Amino acid sequence: MPGSNEKIAIANVFKAEGYVSDVAVTEDGPKKTMTITLKTYNGKPVIEGIERVSKPSRRIHCGSKDIPRVRNGQGTVVISTSKGIISGEKAAELNVGGEIICYIW
Repeated sequence: MPGSNEKIAIANVFKAEGYVSDVAVTEDGPKKTMTITLKTYNGKPVIEGIERVSKPSRRIHCGSKDIPRVRNGQGTVVISTSKGIISGEKAAELNVGGEIICYIW
């Protein structure tokens, strides 16, 4: 798929949280191409669902104390902060808030 810095950062969060097994980026001049290898467990994909939260027409932000929990802690929230695109747990550790990009479980 076509890659951008934002897509690559989101894919790296998915990899760090254990939802994908590999993220490979190839650059051909100014173009970036991204290959994501999905992780499976017992023949079923690890990712059950992804929900986009912020949209260009409506941005959703949260403070460091208001980071939402996804599926009672079974999922992950991806947040764009001043420290970069990181998971909700890491944002809570760093005490930063930001724009909620998506939920994954």
